[in-house]
Amino acid sequence: MRFPPSFLDEIRQRLPVSEVVGRRVKLKKQGREWRGLSPFNAEKTPSFYVNDQKGFYHCFSSGKHGDQFRFLMETEGVSFPEAVERLAADAGLAVPKVSAEEVQRAEKARTLYDVMELAAKHFEAKLQDRVGAKARGYLAGRDLGAPTQLKFRLGYAPGERFGLKEFLGSKGVSVPDMIAAGLLVHGDDIPVPYDRFRDRVMFPITDLRGRVVAFGGRALEKDVPAKYLNSPETDLFHKGSLLYNAHGAREVAHRANRIIAVEGYVDVIAMVMAGFGETVAPLGTALTEGQLDLLWKMAPEPVLLFDGDKAGRRAAYRAIDIALPLLKPGRSLLFAALPEGQDPDDLIRSSGREAMDAVLAQAQPLASMLWQRETEAGVFGTPEKRAALEARLGQVVATIGDENVRRHYRDDVFGRLSDLFRPMQRARRQGPPGAQRPGQGSRGFSRYDVPDHRPSPSLAASALVRGPRAALPMREALILMALLNHPWLIDGQEEEIAGLDLRHPQAEALKAALLDMHAQGIDAEAEAFAVALMAAGHGPLVDQLRATVSLGAVWGAKPGAAKSDAEVTFGQLMALHRKKQALIKEIRDAERAFGDDPTEANEQWLLDAKRREAELAGTEALVEGFGAQSGRGGRSV
Repeated sequence: MRFPPSFLDEIRQRLPVSEVVGRRVKLKKQGREWRGLSPFNAEKTPSFYVNDQKGFYHCFSSGKHGDQFRFLMETEGVSFPEAVERLAADAGLAVPKVSAEEVQRAEKARTLYDVMELAAKHFEAKLQDRVGAKARGYLAGRDLGAPTQLKFRLGYAPGERFGLKEFLGSKGVSVPDMIAAGLLVHGDDIPVPYDRFRDRVMFPITDLRGRVVAFGGRALEKDVPAKYLNSPETDLFHKGSLLYNAHGAREVAHRANRIIAVEGYVDVIAMVMAGFGETVAPLGTALTEGQLDLLWKMAPEPVLLFDGDKAGRRAAYRAIDIALPLLKPGRSLLFAALPEGQDPDDLIRSSGREAMDAVLAQAQPLASMLWQRETEAGVFGTPEKRAALEARLGQVVATIGDENVRRHYRDDVFGRLSDLFRPMQRARRQGPPGAQRPGQGSRGFSRYDVPDHRPSPSLAASALVRGPRAALPMREALILMALLNHPWLIDGQEEEIAGLDLRHPQAEALKAALLDMHAQGIDAEAEAFAVALMAAGHGPLVDQLRATVSLGAVWGAKPGAAKSDAEVTFGQLMALHRKKQALIKEIRDAERAFGDDPTEANEQWLLDAKRREAELAGTEALVEGFGAQSGRGGRSV
């Protein structure tokens, strides 16, 4: 009985060799492999090894070697069809009924793999030939030299209409096979089929076993209809279920417990050559369900790295809608955005691997990206608009298929809504800025607001400032407010402030503008800075910060604060921010370590990191105590 190769591959993916072997042999993890006593010979020293990445076991004492099916045949004496049927049942797959036509199609596929390999070798040879000089020049301009070309099997399709067709014909390949492999353009209105790829740099696309199944071609001339052209769907190639470099990235992703998805072929190559071997890309389309499933098989939280422009954000937002119905406990996404106007290749060439590490370290979880998408363009000053936002978020969360994940997303979303609406409601109750409410004294406190009777919320518990694109933590907003009100704080701290990571893109732009104006020698008075910021287009964000962030609890950031208070408060805010960022990274590392190896030591590391984060939240409240020299009394640190 014959089985389709794709069916056997699906069983292998669902049931790793170690899982099948582990039912009979006690295995112990050793590096990237598993080790145990041979099931074929009596021995005291383990000589039996299993490698899931390579998909086989090997017994040094007996010389036996094979995959999941072979192991059942060797240890239980079953036939190959019986081994397939048993493992298919374990994997939850129904054994397909194989017709004569399907057998013939499988034989045909084996022939097409040979055709695609011949085509790949032809393109590789043409790239290194005299005719490939223009293509080599293009690749050299992208820093893709000979070693890179060899590693990724890059090639060149010359401009003539029948070059590949004649070459394959000379090797005995029929025109119908060339058409079936997607290498020729054909149709009822085309009397003579001709080469699909002409005058293009060629990127071979492989399946998970490393076999060439398709090509992507990058045009070298500007006036062609398609800059990138992919092979059409064939019996070998289904672009919605494959990823560029998936075969090369699988083992690296397993070691790193991370998979990164970028947008294009050259981006993948640049990332791999910079040391990010766990990088893949969709095949000229938006991310599909099949590709997401493949990513999740390689890592529980794939990082989607998109260009920092509008198209990149749109791609990220589309990925959210695809992912939400598929989420499961422990299976999600992270989103990283590049600086605007740059792709991975640009960033790595201009700033090196360290810059890419910094971008990936700031990846946001899916929940944060969802919130950013739904609130980035919104103004929610009326009950009706807030109700509309609440309804829309409810509808989006309802698309999550897993009940537990859906419940936690609902809690997260409505917690964020509460944080967003609370300052608006407070502002409406208090009236316009500067208005004195009944019972309010000259210091600006009503009898209900005096700290001794009703303490203001701590920095850690304050409502988040919601900008037009993303959530900005109160701590970061206060850092910006301190710089706006006391620009002289920049003196001597330019480098430290420049290296400050802020989550909100517009806040990053505002920080950069402050540093630029300081470098230009603009008078370091708050009013002069404000005028310059308005002229540079940052007025709306400045106004939003001033209207939303209450400085009553952080006196040292107010315009009238004494210089010593401002310095101490700003130093405390910066120190807290650095500690918070370091703890966020440590918690993420601890979670990954515990997920990979759930030992007691890793669990204690994770719990300790979270405990220190909670303690830091309490420490942030100390900022409220500063300000005695500015006239604020009654509290001490």
